[in-house]
Amino acid sequence: MFRFRLALAVSLGGAYMVSSSRIPQWPQPSFLAAFAALMGLQFFAWVFYIVILWPKLLSPLRVLPEPTGNSWFMGQFNTIMRDPTGSPMLRWINSIPNNGLIRYLGPFNLERIFVTSPKALAEVLVTKNYDFVKPDQVRHSIGRILGIGILLAEGDEHKVQRKNLLPAFAFRHIKDLYPVFWDKAREGVQALTEHIMQDAAQSTDSEKQTAVVEIGSWASRMTLDIIGVAGLGRDFDAIKNPNNRLTQAYGHVFRPSRQARFLQLLSVLMSPKVVAWLPVKRNEDIGTAARMIRAECAEIIKEKKQKLAQKELNDVDILSVAIESGGFTDENLVDQLMTFLAAGHETTASAMTWAVYLLSKHPEVQARLRAEVREHLPSVSIGYSGSTVSSVDIDRMPYLNAVCNEVLRYFGPVPLTLRKAVCDTSIQGQFVPKGTQIMIVPWAINRCEAFWGEDAQSFNPERWMPKSDADNKHNAASGGATSNYAFMTFLHGPRSCIGQSFAKAEFACLLAAWVGRFGMELHNKEEMDESKIEIRGGVTARPAKGMYIKMTVLNGW
Repeated sequence: MFRFRLALAVSLGGAYMVSSSRIPQWPQPSFLAAFAALMGLQFFAWVFYIVILWPKLLSPLRVLPEPTGNSWFMGQFNTIMRDPTGSPMLRWINSIPNNGLIRYLGPFNLERIFVTSPKALAEVLVTKNYDFVKPDQVRHSIGRILGIGILLAEGDEHKVQRKNLLPAFAFRHIKDLYPVFWDKAREGVQALTEHIMQDAAQSTDSEKQTAVVEIGSWASRMTLDIIGVAGLGRDFDAIKNPNNRLTQAYGHVFRPSRQARFLQLLSVLMSPKVVAWLPVKRNEDIGTAARMIRAECAEIIKEKKQKLAQKELNDVDILSVAIESGGFTDENLVDQLMTFLAAGHETTASAMTWAVYLLSKHPEVQARLRAEVREHLPSVSIGYSGSTVSSVDIDRMPYLNAVCNEVLRYFGPVPLTLRKAVCDTSIQGQFVPKGTQIMIVPWAINRCEAFWGEDAQSFNPERWMPKSDADNKHNAASGGATSNYAFMTFLHGPRSCIGQSFAKAEFACLLAAWVGRFGMELHNKEEMDESKIEIRGGVTARPAKGMYIKMTVLNGW
């Protein structure tokens, strides 16, 4: 803003001097012509400085290692747009020698620092975490869908929100939600079983219990129902009704499109608030969905508060605990609920999608996991509706937990997250100017060979299995990684995922129910090769064209 005002003042003063005959010249320009020319000259000088002079000749970050193959004006932008989110950073972390920081250039040569070492990550996420905040374009674009809840709040506001929400996400409370997770997982499996049997009956295939299923949509509907009941105390009935309005709303806002990518790039050049006001379909879809979701959340809060006033609020869901804390206004509670709904169901649905894919690729892992599930957990069949599970039941299944951890390592639902330096600061002694964007990339850190060994880029649940001696047990708890910061799926420090225990418990229950009931195979092995899957960008990483799996209903459980 200061630079704009300075340029405006210089242009106004210069235009007055030039157009008032105080400076002899020919021809004599008008005031408007002189003003436009001076503004244009300053703009191009500023662009030349930002795009060329600063990143290539003046920046203090030029001393950092960086990838080769930069475009003259767009840095690594073409590579980043062409490849799946986080994939270029995965190549760089394993191929570029560095001491914890890699510099690369984004669109219009804007500088990015990719943080790669445990010590550097600890500074950004823990010791100096409030020096680094989410960029404005991220806060505004995601905030339209999620609200400014705990995920996007900053500074003192974030500290207060996290303190007030921590009791709701404490494990002593989460363990009471395991029966909810299991009941919804069982309901989802039963509905999917019916869908498969109906499709199989209409086919000419001799196998009458097999059908090809798009996994992502089913996972989204199940996780939306789980977060509805366990988080808000409201059953959205998305499993039974795929046309549920919340399901449709989230389908619109999370659906990738060229227009969405264009608006994302445009927000780099201008204020995200201005971009949000552009009269295009993407903005209309987001606005309509956000208004509907906010109205739904407000109605739920109203019902809960009425029950509280009548001393009838005995629910165990997260919203009830948050209301009873008394630390939130109604408006802020709406923001928190929007965060829980969107982030809570979309991330776990992504994890489920990749889990099914990986188990389909590794039938030996699938078979071993199914044997453990069937040995320790009750059947999901309709006749066993009275049986449920507890946290103890899930915790005593080491291979289930190993598979869940390995899926979350190998295909973390959120491939990268951004931060921006809000002041001149430093990381590992390297000066970082105010405004520099910091990239934290779980998809790269989680598969870094320096942290995980030579098999870092292989799916191997065995790394999480306890061994016979005490030292190996300790290593198994961290997957054998050299640092806690090698596993970045839930981040670390004050900005770590507050719903980590909730998400891991929900994921374990869902995956156990699916594996126990269904056999899973890749529908088209050639097209489903990992290197050929087109992964859509956005908040979470999912296959752009869906995940189609051949599902077989297995008897005996």
